[in-house]
Amino acid sequence: MDETRWAFVFPGQGSQKIGMGRDWAEGSAAAREVFEEADDVLGFGLTRLCWEGPEDELALTANLQPALLTTSVAILRAAAEELPTPVAVAGHSLGEYSALVAAGVLTFADALRLVRRRGELMQAAVPVGQGAMAAILGMDDAAVDALVAAAAEGDVLAVANRNAPGQLVLAGATAAVERALERARAEGGKPKLLPVSAPFHCPLMAPAREGLAPMLAATAFADPRVPVVVNVNAMPVTSGAAARNALERQIDGTVRWIESVVVLTDDLGATGILEVGPGAVLQGLVKRIRPDVRRCGLAEPSGLGALRPQPTT
Repeated sequence: MDETRWAFVFPGQGSQKIGMGRDWAEGSAAAREVFEEADDVLGFGLTRLCWEGPEDELALTANLQPALLTTSVAILRAAAEELPTPVAVAGHSLGEYSALVAAGVLTFADALRLVRRRGELMQAAVPVGQGAMAAILGMDDAAVDALVAAAAEGDVLAVANRNAPGQLVLAGATAAVERALERARAEGGKPKLLPVSAPFHCPLMAPAREGLAPMLAATAFADPRVPVVVNVNAMPVTSGAAARNALERQIDGTVRWIESVVVLTDDLGATGILEVGPGAVLQGLVKRIRPDVRRCGLAEPSGLGALRPQPTT
């Protein structure tokens, strides 16, 4: 008997690909219904965009956020009968909305409306060209923190994502990010400018946070059925009010993914991490954070095989 204690995690931007979720929908009425509901709620062909593109239209933040949410929820519902009850759930940035749907905090329709608006607000918060994001690889995390402090020079610059040891993402004013890239190269790091349309998860997103706050306040948040480890402080929330507050703070706050995985495994007892959604980005991060933890994903229906009890020899 498989005694793995699973936590479910849900991916964010960067995990998308044309065709995502289509295999699930072809074999599951539950998954098809999720895509149909998304088209109805949003009033445009999100399903077509997910399955056929074009890629540049899918990549627009206001489209991509509901597209990833829809794909993750479709997979979750298609696989529901074969999935164990998780000990906890978490999502990376946008994926936190998928996690809240999985935990019964948000209805899918409400989550869709929120992420569509979230994407619009985040895109509009900073004029194109005035903000940037960069990944810093191959440097000690403390060294990156020091680099951020030195490179800011009065401009906005912050650690946006603490993804894995030696893999931090910076966001801020374009000039400050460029200075950080130069310093990282000089210190032996491997910096990479990211192809994103806005500097997410930094103080420049304050207008988006303020813009979404009234909509969050007007949306019903139920208490979660299982703990939800949230990005902003890597702590499990057990009330709808706390989940709402965490979503508001997350927009311009750091995604604390390293700490979130540690809490899922060390504090909440997960011995397996299941990535529910397209791609395998989070499995790769978990491998770097907790290499001894079992990992698998459900980007495709074949992923269910890894969840089934393995024969003993």
